[in-house]
Amino acid sequence: MSSHIIKRWEPENPAFWQKEGARIANRNLWISIPALMLAFSVWMLWSVVVVNLDKAGFTLSKNQMFWLTALPALSGATLRIFYSFLVPIFGGRKWTAISTASLLIPAFGMGFALQDPTTSYPTLLALALLCGLGGGNFSSSMANISFFFPKAKKGLATGLNAGIGNLGVSLVQFVVPVVITGAFLGGFGGDGHVFVKDGVEKTIWLQNAGFIWVPFIAVAALAAWFGMNDIADAKASFADQAVIFKRKHNWLMCWLYIGTFGSFIGFSAGLAMLTKSQFEGINPTTYAFLGPLVGALTRPIGGWISDKVGGARVTLWVFVAMILAVLGVLQFLPHGGVGGNFYGFLAMFIVLFALTGIGNGSTFRMIPVIFMTERQRAVVGKGEKAQKQALLDAAKESAAVLGFSGAIGAYGGFFIPKSFGTSIDLTGGVDAALYAFIAFYMSCVVLTWWCYARRNAAMPC
Repeated sequence: MSSHIIKRWEPENPAFWQKEGARIANRNLWISIPALMLAFSVWMLWSVVVVNLDKAGFTLSKNQMFWLTALPALSGATLRIFYSFLVPIFGGRKWTAISTASLLIPAFGMGFALQDPTTSYPTLLALALLCGLGGGNFSSSMANISFFFPKAKKGLATGLNAGIGNLGVSLVQFVVPVVITGAFLGGFGGDGHVFVKDGVEKTIWLQNAGFIWVPFIAVAALAAWFGMNDIADAKASFADQAVIFKRKHNWLMCWLYIGTFGSFIGFSAGLAMLTKSQFEGINPTTYAFLGPLVGALTRPIGGWISDKVGGARVTLWVFVAMILAVLGVLQFLPHGGVGGNFYGFLAMFIVLFALTGIGNGSTFRMIPVIFMTERQRAVVGKGEKAQKQALLDAAKESAAVLGFSGAIGAYGGFFIPKSFGTSIDLTGGVDAALYAFIAFYMSCVVLTWWCYARRNAAMPC
């Protein structure tokens, strides 16, 4: 087992990186990516399942369905807070394998529960909370990958891990509508449920939405256990990492990441139900995967561009453009039950998703640069030994902040679907929620410009 532990890891040393570092880092990255993709798929299962519950015989109110789409984000965000600190305690290989294997619990649970339309609502709520296990994995995965790469390559590496990992959201919204239409799993999947649409009898196997992921999760967990590495120098206790709570930039970056990733995961969770509530006659599952797909694909682009021109500059303009895109969404919504243009609405949301992806990449590029600069400034003139320790401290702090900001940002996945539901209940439409988003994005513009992007910013990045 010790062969999986790397005792010397110096990614900032060009000779070391070229000789062996790049090969090891890339292997860990490419095992991490599919595991994270599956985690996102499990996390977002309810965003697709909920719009099909009535076809399988479940009878729930709109508010109950919005809760089912929102709760995985709530539990996932909360788990991320703890997962943020577990890689330096357990090791990246061990924790990736364990956390990936844990996804079998909600996958099996949903498979069995969705076979029976008499399954109680509290049971469905419990399963929604368990899907949050997939959300928690992001923080530990990003913290782990950040240890492997040098400063100049962190933007692209974390962008690829998160960006392709984020494709799990689009994947689940594409795969589930396909697999629930047939008995793909034979007798193991159980009988289907008959429903009538447009006078025609059809059958749905909603339980396949859970069961389909089981073999892939098992393979990914085994690949992580046997193929990944633990870095000895990355070991740190919770107390060592808790120093980030005293760092001002930790909290500032959490705020910005709510704006980027919180928007990505919140829109991913709520868009299908929003479409169903605003545009009658539109099948939301036909289009729901497009936005998350675009957002996932643009995340590596955001990291790559930020490596070239600086994360703060990219983040600033992303938030400006997001304000304009939300104004565009408002123009295409129906008001008072009249008007509205679904394709304009969808186009504006796809633009929003693309911007969130770029912003996800740029904010995560900012974090390692901020903490590297801060630690290096603190040891100026204190000698080579202090400089080397500063690099180690910066790596540990930035990894913890990547994980923790990912945790706080994920609460957007809860608040955005709930804000849609609350806005509809209180005002009859979603305009109030969208105007609240605009106000929040404006605060992100001001914060980014003042702290990081203006000419004399204290921490340019």
